[in-house]
Amino acid sequence: MNQTKAAGDFVFKALLPEDIQWMELPVLPQSARLADLVDHPPEHAPYVIRVKVSAGTRVMPHVHPENRIYTVMSGIFYIGLGEEFKAEELKAYPPGSVIVLPGNTPHFHWAKSGEYVSQIIAVGAIPLEAA
Repeated sequence: MNQTKAAGDFVFKALLPEDIQWMELPVLPQSARLADLVDHPPEHAPYVIRVKVSAGTRVMPHVHPENRIYTVMSGIFYIGLGEEFKAEELKAYPPGSVIVLPGNTPHFHWAKSGEYVSQIIAVGAIPLEAA
């Protein structure tokens, strides 16, 4: 599809599910993948990514400097807050749920009941490299 210039640095773009390119990242467990969905300038721009995590995978406690908004696309998204992984602290969110995660909030995930896909919208440097 052709891209058309719009206001600012954005261009019209359509992305079909089959066009999504999933990649491995050193900052994620080996069974997790990330897809960079929206082109953006390299510094402090809005970005949209998706994260796909295979059944049974635990994403250990970590933080992101930027505020994030998660939308659960498929599966059940389990997230807990804190600097230590505690299964009893996890809360389950079904597809369509929206979670607002303030920057620098320690949290963890678990694909406890099967694979999940979450879409993340944030403003900041996109996390494509290990910190």
